[in-house]
Amino acid sequence: MITYRRVCLKSATKPSVALSVFGTLSLRLFCSTAAVVFLGSESGNAQSAAPGATVLDTIVVSALRGDLQELLDGLAGGVAVVPAAEYPVSGHMTVSRALAAVPGVVVQDFFGGNDQPRIQIRGSGLQQNPVERGVLVLQDGLPINRADGSYIVGFANPRQADAIEVFRGYTANRLGATVLGGALNFISATGWADPGAELVARGGSFGQAGLSGQVGYGVDRYDGLFRFDVSRRDGFRDYNESSRVSLGANVGLQVSDRVTARIFAGYADLGFDVAGPLPKSVMEADPRQVFTGPRVSMGSVQFPGPNVVRDRPRRDASQFLVGSRTTVELDEHTFDVALGYTYTKDIFRFPISSGIRQTEGGDFTGVLRYAFKPDETATLPLFEATAQYVVGSASRDYFLNQQGEQGARFGQNALDAATLSVHAGFNLPLGAQVTVSPAISFSHSVRDNDDVYGEATRPTIAYNPANPSVALPNGAVPTENTSYSRSYSGWAPSLGFTFRPTDTQTLFAAVSRSFEPPTHDDLLATVNGTPNSSPGRPNPGNPGTAAPAFRTPDLDAQSATTVEAGWRGRTGTGHLSWDVVAYYSWVNNELLSLRDVTGASLGAVNADDTRHFGVELGMGATFTDWLRGRIAYTFQDFRFHDDPVRGSNRLAGAPRHLLQAALQVQASENWSLGASIRWVPGRTPVDNMNTLFADPYAVVDLRSEYRISDTVSVFGEVTNLFDATYASSTLIVDQARPDQAAFLPGDGRAFYAGLKATF
Repeated sequence: MITYRRVCLKSATKPSVALSVFGTLSLRLFCSTAAVVFLGSESGNAQSAAPGATVLDTIVVSALRGDLQELLDGLAGGVAVVPAAEYPVSGHMTVSRALAAVPGVVVQDFFGGNDQPRIQIRGSGLQQNPVERGVLVLQDGLPINRADGSYIVGFANPRQADAIEVFRGYTANRLGATVLGGALNFISATGWADPGAELVARGGSFGQAGLSGQVGYGVDRYDGLFRFDVSRRDGFRDYNESSRVSLGANVGLQVSDRVTARIFAGYADLGFDVAGPLPKSVMEADPRQVFTGPRVSMGSVQFPGPNVVRDRPRRDASQFLVGSRTTVELDEHTFDVALGYTYTKDIFRFPISSGIRQTEGGDFTGVLRYAFKPDETATLPLFEATAQYVVGSASRDYFLNQQGEQGARFGQNALDAATLSVHAGFNLPLGAQVTVSPAISFSHSVRDNDDVYGEATRPTIAYNPANPSVALPNGAVPTENTSYSRSYSGWAPSLGFTFRPTDTQTLFAAVSRSFEPPTHDDLLATVNGTPNSSPGRPNPGNPGTAAPAFRTPDLDAQSATTVEAGWRGRTGTGHLSWDVVAYYSWVNNELLSLRDVTGASLGAVNADDTRHFGVELGMGATFTDWLRGRIAYTFQDFRFHDDPVRGSNRLAGAPRHLLQAALQVQASENWSLGASIRWVPGRTPVDNMNTLFADPYAVVDLRSEYRISDTVSVFGEVTNLFDATYASSTLIVDQARPDQAAFLPGDGRAFYAGLKATF
């Protein structure tokens, strides 16, 4: 259980520029350096997702310094809190940049903008294209995931968050997530924490421009805050435009000394071109271009992949969220009740092989959290419990992609989902230094699909593979009913141990189970399409070939047993901090979303057995008063286990080594300089057969900020300083070809600058 209250980083005295550029460039990983977060003297609060967290308690920051450190140190698992002040100052803030200092959280950018980066923690959800499950994503403790567990990562805007809580592995069970990966909670600022106004204007290369701001107030028992963020960019590649509008507001009320409440609302509108993959040789020749599809000559096919120029894939999505949280504190008892509703509209124009998918619907969430802490001097509550229920429905329509335009409908479904998660756990002290934390979680999920498409056949279209702009005769295939009704239930027990030999060091170990049902996107997939034909038409030249347009696999839930151990601490002076966790997971029925050599969907399958081994290491150091640094290293070795086809191959998509480091120089009282590197030193498999690999790469960024006055500062950065050509991510396929279009180029060298003003 974490009690994390938002802490205002403003001060009555002149703030240090060192904080505003890279924070301290140390992660303040977990808790080992968390005290540096509390540098202000004003009061604050937050919407932490953890049980027992006080939602609206106005507090004096200096009094909380030791409390937060103690609470974080008490947990037997990997958790981090990244305040907004710790983000690198950037004219192009993305989730990957905001979480760069968190080991174990791997974010691979797809198209360089606010689109759909691949986020995976400990391999959960690794093999989806795009990733839409495996992590519980929350806003102020309420999920932006839909009721079936799927989510659109582009809705998560770090600029709209005052801090990001990261729960790796089973530590997220207490939040209603029983998945292998864990949870991310984006915490909004409040008027008490951030009174006044702030405005940030930014822009730079590739047509990047953005404006964000907020205004907050706090009076007596009331407070309120409104935030906005608007951004757009043309993009690094030829077809790469993206834009996002995010709005958020919250109002807090301290009803009494025991009861507090907060109401919040948010809206996000996201749109981006899907620039698509390139063959490796094509990417190396010109990473800016987009692919025109396979080349057919003399009956042979070269460079299989989607025709982005013709199909113009794109995603436009919006989500409205409204919710409330109420906390009641009755001496040693704390109750937290949260209610929320989201309405999501998602139009995803895939290449012709999948068509255009339109999904629209709403989800209701109810959460009840309870903590019992009879001993006020104890680090953790003696008992904690969470119950979360999410229920939702959506309509889904499928249309043909006819040269980037909406064609005939070929599918229509009514989707329903519900997920109940219950968690209960103890934190039992055995003397002054040892705590044992047994817990149990239960999850029950329902996935229902009613096929409401009423036609006897499903239309198909195709283009001449040798001349892909020329349409072939239309066709049709018999309609097969895709309805299903599935339910999944599973238990996820855990047992954690912590040993604190000193006040500044914690050793821990834990064993846990995880349970992850499939989403509707796993259970319902378009199939039998090609780069030149729609679903249900595996041979573009033969419109009469009967083939199903959809696949509805009977999938099992993914489950795993994980053991982990770690050591975190800091020196007495606080100049050196560390946090290291090693884990090993025995995964059963891992959910894999497969694609063929052209990138077309094959649907999802369960792997028999897989093994996930990893190490998460973070270190922060203060070398002098003017020089600080941090490092975040992630090791991942995810493999099949005695698979009849894939043997003990590595799972595609997971870089084995990822090193992210940063250094900061305080050149003067008002001027700071920083440098960072993202280094993937080894090859990353593109396919599960391990025949095609993405090459190693290193990207170096430089940043600087100058404070003109107490209220105005300017900043600038150069990203990809050496203009490296590299694949920031890849498609994940089962069996690849050497010439396959599977590589997603990262941005080239870019320059950004911005101005920040507070009032």
